[in-house]
This record gives sequence, structure tokens and C-alpha cells, in this order.
Amino acid sequence: MSLQWTPNKVTLLRVVVGFAAVSLYGRGAWANLTAVGLTVAAIALDALDGHIARRKNLESPMGAQLDVLGDRMIENVYFTYFAVAGMVSLWLPILFFARGAATDFLRGLAMKAGHAGWGATGMLQTWWGRALVASRWSRGLYAAMKCLCFCYLGLELALTRGPVALVAELGGDKHLMIRMGAQVLTWMTAAFCLVRGLPVLVEGWKYMAGGAGQRREAKDAIQEAA
Repeated sequence: MSLQWTPNKVTLLRVVVGFAAVSLYGRGAWANLTAVGLTVAAIALDALDGHIARRKNLESPMGAQLDVLGDRMIENVYFTYFAVAGMVSLWLPILFFARGAATDFLRGLAMKAGHAGWGATGMLQTWWGRALVASRWSRGLYAAMKCLCFCYLGLELALTRGPVALVAELGGDKHLMIRMGAQVLTWMTAAFCLVRGLPVLVEGWKYMAGGAGQRREAKDAIQEAA
């Protein structure tokens, strides 16, 4: 039997590849380089699952949620590892986790209200919200920034850090430039992550307010009946 690839299977494979890559970091210079290659593969799979979903007309709310879940898992495991390794600030994975938790919570409320992740019934109704979150250029740019960020940090780890670094003997100025590049790249990625989450936060609060209003009405109705 031939294996039928679906977007959800590709998403699962992407998560497995991402975790395999992170598990290789810190195990030697060549293991680090292999991890960089797997990182590129994980990001490429992120584009592949969307392509399969559009080509085979397999887009669904569940698939969209699984895709977002895969993104969250990949982001958090990479940034957490590099924070533990002392290569990025601990606040970076905290920021990504908090942003992801807030936006996913609001998306969940929107789904309960009957709004899917895209199209005419999507949660985002403003043109600027759709441009920042759902457009192909935004999704592509964000994926490219994360790929560049993870690969840069992985190459830095393989080439310049630790006793098994491939290029250990570098001057202080060069090390400083490499470190500055890592900081600029990671915080630019974090800033774009926050910008992309802003439309969800702005347009999602109405679902929280609507839920609170419904609970208040139900409570008033119970009190009147009593």
C-alpha cells in the first residue's frame, strides 16, 4: 500500500524532525551541523503541509489548529534549548509561550462562536489583520525568519562554542560580532511574532466580552426564575 500523505501527517513529521534536531544539539560539532540540516527540513515541512492542504482541498479547522500547535511546539522547544544553553535570553521563550497561549485562547473562543481560521468566516475580519496574520507573504516571511534564526544559532553553536567547536580560535571582536548578530536576529523574530499576534489580540477580545455577557445574562435569567 502506498503511503497517503495528508497535511496532518506532515505536521506530525515536522514536529518529530524538529525535536530530533534539538536532541542533537550539544552532542558534538557534526551532530550540531546535522541538527541545522534537520531544522531546515522542519521549516520546509511547514510549507509542505499547507501546500498539500490547498492542492488536495483538505483544509479544515482541525488541521489549522494542528498546524498552529506544531508551530508552537517547534518555537518553544528551539528557543527553550538555546535559552538553557545561554545563547538567548530566558525572556525569549517566555515571550513566545505567553504570546502563543494568549492568541490560541482567543482563537479557541472564536471557534466556539463559529469562526474558522480563514476565509469569509475567519476570525480576522479587518484587512490589516488578514494581511499581517493570514497572508502568504507574512507567513512566508515569519517562517524564513525563524528558519534563519534557528540555523544561525545552530551554526554558532557548531562553529564557535564549546570544546568541540569547529572554529574555536576566533578573536574577541569576531565573537562579539557573531553574538550581536544572534541577538539582533532573535529579537527581530520576536518583534515580528508580536506584530503578527496583535490583530488576534485586538479582534479576539470581543469574543471574551461576548462570553462574559452571555454568562451574565444566564445568571440573571436563573435569578429571575428563582
